This record gives sequence, C-alpha cells and structure tokens, in this order.
Amino acid sequence: MLDPLLGPFLEFGFMRRALVGCLALAVAAPPLGVFLMLRRTSLTAEVLAHGVTPGIAAGFLIAGLSVPAMSLGGLVAGLIVALGAGALSRATGGREDASLTALYLIALALGVTLVSLRGDTADLTHLLFGQVLGVDDAALLLMAGVATITLPALALAWRPLALETFDPAFAQAEGARGGLWHMLFLALVVLNVLAAFQAMGTLMAVGLMMLPAVASRHWARALSGMAYAAVALAAASAFAGLLASYHLDLPSGPAIVLTAGLLWAVSVIAGPVDGLAARLLRRPHLAG
Repeated sequence: MLDPLLGPFLEFGFMRRALVGCLALAVAAPPLGVFLMLRRTSLTAEVLAHGVTPGIAAGFLIAGLSVPAMSLGGLVAGLIVALGAGALSRATGGREDASLTALYLIALALGVTLVSLRGDTADLTHLLFGQVLGVDDAALLLMAGVATITLPALALAWRPLALETFDPAFAQAEGARGGLWHMLFLALVVLNVLAAFQAMGTLMAVGLMMLPAVASRHWARALSGMAYAAVALAAASAFAGLLASYHLDLPSGPAIVLTAGLLWAVSVIAGPVDGLAARLLRRPHLAG
C-alpha cells in the first residue's frame, strides 16, 4: 500500500533530490510569505521573482546553466529592484509598490530578451518554468544553504518584524529601525526566490512561499501558528505534487503549485479560522 507513496522516492535519485530541495524551500519560504500576507504586500514576492530574471539571464549568457553564475546575477538584480524601489519612492514621494511594478516589468522584459538572444526556446522554458526533476547537487546545495541562512536570520528579525507588522507607529516610537529590518526581510525574500527558481522557474517561484502562507490564516490566529501551518502545508504540497507529477505524468513545478492551490481551497472552505464552513455553522448559533 505504501509503494505508490514512497516507491518513486526510494527508487529514483532525481525524485529524492527534488523532494529534499522542495522541503528545504517549504521550511524557509512560507514564514516569509506569512509576513508578506500580514503586511498586505503579498504580490511583492511575485514582483521580486520577476525582478531577478535579467540577472539570471545574464549569468546564463555568460556561463550557461551554471547555478553559481545565475544565482549571483539573480541576487544582484533582485537587490537592485528591491532597494531601488525603496530609494525611488523616498526620493520622489511616490508609492513603493508603484516603483516595484515599473522596475519588475522592465526587468522581466529585459530578462526574456536576453535569454531569447540565444535563440533556444528550451532555455527560455527552463528560465520561466523551472525543472524540479532536474535539480542537481549544486541547486540542492543552494536551496539548503538559503534555508540555513533564512531560518536564523528570520529568528533574529522575528520580533522587530512582528512589531512593525502589527503596530508600526509603536515600532517607530521605540526606535525599532524598521527600515533596516525591512531591507533584511526583502533580502531574505530575494534569496528564497532565487532558490525556488531552480525548481519552479521565475513564473512560479513564489508558489510554495505564498499559497501556503495565505492558506495558513484559516488554521491559526497567532503569528507563530500561521508560520507552522504554512510550513506544514508547503511540505504536504511538495510531497503530494511530486507524486502527482510522477504518477500522472504532469510537469512537476505546476503540479506542486496546483497542489498548494488545492490545499488553499480546502483551507478556505474547511479551515477552522474564518473558513466558509465555520462561518456558516456559526451564524445559526449567533442568531439564536
């Protein structure tokens, strides 16, 4: 009975590498997504995922499918987009989300143009959609390394980020240096987007970051509870999505994201915190 569940991972090394890499992403990225959701900046992760594209494309043109080269280029491009948007908004008095939107659209178009110069649509497909089952040792080390950096850094920044998220006025009055922690937080988001790119591509790199995070609000009320729920949902999405891709012959990245979307839908309907079923069951009691 367990063979359909464990057989693919026991038999094939590429399935084991894909699972380990996705689990590393599932541990590190969803807590960042919880903060993005609570700050009402969920689309920031998607913007940064597209913002790293020209750096990844430049690394690809220079060194081919080299994980270090593409990761370094993506990191530089992502930080330019993240920090540049903040600098532009402060310099011009405009909204940071507007600056992010302008920069990410330019970055995405530039990245696709750079890759298309090679004239190989397979390379463009790999850039946009990733290849979970093609995760090699270098990509796996990158995912594990990013998770190793993210978890201690997030633990260090947890209290300032929580304070700035729920009571920014008090955080400012207490001199919490919210701008510094915000930049650190965005840097962690960029790192996790880069790690996810190796498996999911730039179009779906934030799938394991944001869908479990959005779903977690239906399973817990406390910030820590949301983080735990998001990690659990992301890990379940990675495992079930890889199994679905293997047994049903589906593309792995989209299968994982669709599984996360299915768990989000289940959470919306059956989640104990503000789920549709809980709300419907609560109304007759209040009416009586």
